[in-house]
Amino acid sequence: MPHLDTGNTGFMILCSSLVMLMTPGLAFFYGGLVGRKNVLAIMIQSFVSMGWTTVIWYLYGYSLCFSGDWHGVIGDFHYACLRNINLSTMYPGDAGIPLVVHIAYQMMFAIITPALITGAFTNRVTFKAYMLFLTGWLTFVYFPFVHMIWGGGILAQWGVLDFAGGIVVHNIAGIAALASVLYVGKRRVADRGPHSVPLVALGTGLLWFGWYGFNAGSEFRVDSVTATAFINTDVAASFAAVTWLIVAWLNEKKPTFLGLLTGAVAGLATITPASGYVSPTTAVIIGVVSGVVCYYAVALKNKLHWDDALDVWGVHGVGGFLGIVMLGIFAEKAFNPAGQDGLLLGNSHFFFLQLGATVFSSLWAFVFTLGMLKIIDWITPVKVTQSEEQTGLDTFEFGEHAYEDELESNNPNG
Repeated sequence: MPHLDTGNTGFMILCSSLVMLMTPGLAFFYGGLVGRKNVLAIMIQSFVSMGWTTVIWYLYGYSLCFSGDWHGVIGDFHYACLRNINLSTMYPGDAGIPLVVHIAYQMMFAIITPALITGAFTNRVTFKAYMLFLTGWLTFVYFPFVHMIWGGGILAQWGVLDFAGGIVVHNIAGIAALASVLYVGKRRVADRGPHSVPLVALGTGLLWFGWYGFNAGSEFRVDSVTATAFINTDVAASFAAVTWLIVAWLNEKKPTFLGLLTGAVAGLATITPASGYVSPTTAVIIGVVSGVVCYYAVALKNKLHWDDALDVWGVHGVGGFLGIVMLGIFAEKAFNPAGQDGLLLGNSHFFFLQLGATVFSSLWAFVFTLGMLKIIDWITPVKVTQSEEQTGLDTFEFGEHAYEDELESNNPNG
């Protein structure tokens, strides 16, 4: 039995806990951004992923991602229901952690990734359709990309790098969000959100805190690369937050708290794929660029009248794409010998490989998401009716209310 490294094992259990905390953080972030009639409807979409994605992960998700290989695209069922795993089953490599720790850590990624998409179609999608979407999207979009990049599949064989999920998490979720918005269409009832900026701030704080586990933990051991990924995460988020604040201030004539918070999340999303492969100085550049580019991506979305309610495409889709491409430009073996040198150090092949992989992932996520929504629509209506939208999904779908006064306003006798 390979030697168990208790330090690395303890660290990875802590990182798994941090990433788990990000999904409730996302629920608060999204919950604050919507109107009072739809708070619970958006929050449950994050929380139910914590339950249902875990079920799928146990049944077949982990196995499809990390066991076997079918044409470099997907795994097999060797680990289905966590078969063939015992106390002596170790994670491959020299990290010295049990495989069950890797299963838990990667499960937390699987939980939050589809939950990111929900911010795009808030107030418009039935819960039944969402549950089918969650199942199908994990199976046909998320699991293949985990396998292709982190499970030894075809993109990994080609040399594509993605430290903590620029393609695997943010890009495919953001592009799926765009496909969802184009399929579902605009909200027919104007939403009064954001109803609670303090809730958004709480969510941002939890996301930012959890993101250290998301990025630093992706080294799977404690070493200098782990520490670099940690500092890069904070630096990029901070510079992006301040950059977004300044750009918004210049354009909108006022600094906004919401802008600062959104900028931080954009910086976190953009640094994710590069966090363990670049220098802290590069993290500054990535943060500033993401603050500017993601701000204008959201402005473009508004100009094109795409009803991406909570800017999932502009922040995560564009941020993930940008992070992968900038990794292709700025990667340095000096900061991770297991990585690559990027375009600035003469490696144009790696740059074009990263660019090609992101175009491929974007197309896959867009086409599969559209196809799934069409199929789900044959089974059960995806979009709520106008009257249901008017009532609010908290009342219509769940018969619950986030706030006492909302209950009174929906009571004809009250």
